[in-house]
Amino acid sequence: MLVDFHCHTNASDGTLSAAALLAAMRARGVGICSITDHDSLAAHDERLANREAATSPRVISGVEINTTYRENEVHVLGYGFSLAADSALRAMIAANREARRERVDRMVAQLLAAGYDLGLDDVLREAGEGASLGRPHVAMALVRKGLARDVATAFRTLLSRERPGYVPSSHVRPDAAVAAIARAGGVAVLAHPGRLRDEALIDELVEMGIAGLEVFYRAHAPGQIAHFRALAKRYGLVMTAGSDFHDVRWNVEGVGMEVDPADVRPFLDLVS
Repeated sequence: MLVDFHCHTNASDGTLSAAALLAAMRARGVGICSITDHDSLAAHDERLANREAATSPRVISGVEINTTYRENEVHVLGYGFSLAADSALRAMIAANREARRERVDRMVAQLLAAGYDLGLDDVLREAGEGASLGRPHVAMALVRKGLARDVATAFRTLLSRERPGYVPSSHVRPDAAVAAIARAGGVAVLAHPGRLRDEALIDELVEMGIAGLEVFYRAHAPGQIAHFRALAKRYGLVMTAGSDFHDVRWNVEGVGMEVDPADVRPFLDLVS
């Protein structure tokens, strides 16, 4: 069964429009997916405005909320929630977007002070109109200006901890994100648990109301998949699968994850 519950458009730090991303899903044969932009629902609004809600593939409402907890970046995926214009979830997303913009402003200022000829306009050119800004946009601007060889190099040498362009995130806490998703009628899932700096946080996240783990993640090794499958069983969490697709240049395997239908059926039952 081909699914993909974690992917991004140019409404955050991906490079494809919502229509182009869904076309890629159709071409790959993905039957069910979710667009999960960072702190943005613009792709879903665009999809609904263009009356694409009923077309193939089936699309579940989704978002990836960046949260901060005990010096960890914890990404919370929300699924199956209402897209109502006046929801508390949208208010939280708006607050996170403002924090993102402030963080990018500080990154640019620090890089400029360190001798890198980079301006905010350079970063904004890498983002879609009204996009949720983030470090990837700064990295892409550095590459375009010849200040880094590629995005990975920009992150490693300029935008990671103890590097001149690094600014710690100051997003909402994961418990607030989980609560906002639940109030909107959705299900909260921990994204890419293999990327957590401190896996012990999973205990606390379960207490906060996390309902699932992204067990099947493109960058998870087989041993990690087995480990997180066991954790999901121990805590009674549903399992999800996602490619974390952003760009064909970075995600050469494209969209879609092949999974056993039985592994994701409990998740689909929750969001149906």
